Amino acid sequence: MILDDRIVAGFLASLPDCVYFKDKDARYLAVSDAVLLHHGLRSRIDILGRTDFELYAIGHAGLSLVDEQRVIRTEQTIVNQLERLEWSDGRISWMVTTQIPLRGPDGLVVGILGIDKDVTTAKEAEAALEKARQSLAEASRAAGRAEVATGVLHNVGNVLNSLNVSATVIAGTLRQSKIASLLRVTELLRQQPGPLADFLRRDPKGRLVPNFLVSLDRQLAEERALVFAELRSLRANLDHIRELVLSQQQAADGEASQPQSAKTLLEDALRMNAATLVQDGIFLVKRYEPVPPVLAQRGKVLQILTNLIRNAHEAVNASSARQKQISLTITAGEPGRVEGSPPHPAAAGGVRITVSDNGVGIPAETLARLFARGFTTRSDGHGFGLHTSAQAAREMGGSLTATSSGLNQGAAFTLALPAPRTPPDPASPTRAPELLAQQ
Repeated sequence: MILDDRIVAGFLASLPDCVYFKDKDARYLAVSDAVLLHHGLRSRIDILGRTDFELYAIGHAGLSLVDEQRVIRTEQTIVNQLERLEWSDGRISWMVTTQIPLRGPDGLVVGILGIDKDVTTAKEAEAALEKARQSLAEASRAAGRAEVATGVLHNVGNVLNSLNVSATVIAGTLRQSKIASLLRVTELLRQQPGPLADFLRRDPKGRLVPNFLVSLDRQLAEERALVFAELRSLRANLDHIRELVLSQQQAADGEASQPQSAKTLLEDALRMNAATLVQDGIFLVKRYEPVPPVLAQRGKVLQILTNLIRNAHEAVNASSARQKQISLTITAGEPGRVEGSPPHPAAAGGVRITVSDNGVGIPAETLARLFARGFTTRSDGHGFGLHTSAQAAREMGGSLTATSSGLNQGAAFTLALPAPRTPPDPASPTRAPELLAQQ
């Protein structure tokens, strides 16, 4: 198989990252399709022969030129350097760049090969996280209550654990990226003194190149898919932090609960824990009955469900069960009563969301104290999670209860929430419960 121009063009078109070749005067000679997308261009004709001074703000273009000339002059490669890109229209983006010197048949440097990975979303997520932290501090000071502050900080800390998992996965993927293999193949091709076609047809190493490029294309696509999935998880968790802060601000202002989908809330909370559940091989069983919307504040419900799922995860991890299982159930029913907390005035019927597990279980003497402030069975726990969750449920006119048959018998936590008063629709068909099982 000969690596002709069509194979090279197809390879450049499929690369997820910005790959470009420049001559010694920093003019673009060849680019991947990702470069065109990055600059909002339709054709390579719009970029070939141009320099960064025609594409970026003059300050960034100047710094870029200094780096490129240093690579050409010193013949030293720049690897995974974080760069802040300023566009001529004022936009800011972030790239992790690698640049290596290109050599001609005589061994002299004739230009550079650059590979840029766009990490703008990750940097924006980092900035949003910092902004959320600042908002959290401001909300806590405005509320002026230690109970609110400790509860919110505890739940934000839980979400930060998921953020840390996603950030670790992204960092590990970038460190182990197969893009380094592309650098080696490119250097191998550049070192060939004779016609490239002869090398690819006759040399044992050359004959491996086409199949290797096909394999590398697939691996790079998998890397890209993994990073984008973790970035979506980062965004979801950042949204959760903002909702936690917003829910406390709304509570301080007397904000009313709104109709919410119980299934959507439970699935959103599950996604925030998905990475660690999959990592530990937790088997999930879902049973969702058709139920009306719940009257609730989204941030508070996510706070409660995230706590319950994480507690169930820890319980099954600490157990000796061969198959570690968490069951998620949504059923219709009257919301549980809590002494001193009357049902919501708009409530009619209700919805129960249950998170159960086959973990270490809870002894009877512990059940009675489970929701007390400061009580915890973990050596590294603070006793805020279940207490603030039960308090949040009461504030929404519902309740949070727990049951267990004892040690090594698993446990079940039920969040009961009110439903709005809406007349039944006689035209709506009755649907069977949704039964799902997944790992």
